[in-house]
Amino acid sequence: MSTYIVGLTGGIGSGKSAVADRFGLLGAEVVDTDAIAHALTAPNGAAIAALRAEFGPAAITPDNALDRRYMRDLAFADSSARRRLEAILHPAIRAESERRCHAATAPYVILAVPLLVESGTYRERCNRICVVDCPVEVQIERVQARSGLDPDQVRAIISSQATREARLAAADDIIDNGGAIAALDPQVERLHRLYLQYAAKPPRSAPF
Repeated sequence: MSTYIVGLTGGIGSGKSAVADRFGLLGAEVVDTDAIAHALTAPNGAAIAALRAEFGPAAITPDNALDRRYMRDLAFADSSARRRLEAILHPAIRAESERRCHAATAPYVILAVPLLVESGTYRERCNRICVVDCPVEVQIERVQARSGLDPDQVRAIISSQATREARLAAADDIIDNGGAIAALDPQVERLHRLYLQYAAKPPRSAPF
């Protein structure tokens, strides 16, 4: 039986991680592409040599990790730099996420992809898409609170992602995270029961 895969996405500050954690506690296998990317770019990560060759030593910290602030500033100032960064990281992230999905033993997989709508190819790998949604103003407040970025920087990040409307249009399921964090639990529990039902059915086609 093929692994049933739910693609989980949402804009920056929407609360994807909080939602993914709750699915994990209920028994889903969580494959987080952000976590994979961090491992690739951590000290002595598998992508460091390629990043150093492409962007030079200024992009690498003394402990041999990607300098995230340097790269974020460069990527937002220069779209070609962002494309070069993606050309290094995205194939490795896709390959590792596919491996983890295939290896999963849980009833279903939550494949958390921040840029799922933007990337296109991830949609083909998922049986269903779940979007974590909240107003843009809430996104800005949350990102400011956790990162210290000023509002214009946060808006620039938001504008580089798919619009809220585009994500909602792509959604099979929507989790509203515009309010208190406690409101997530009943929504996640309802969808967990739904995904267990779907995962138990014979697959119409393999997502990978």
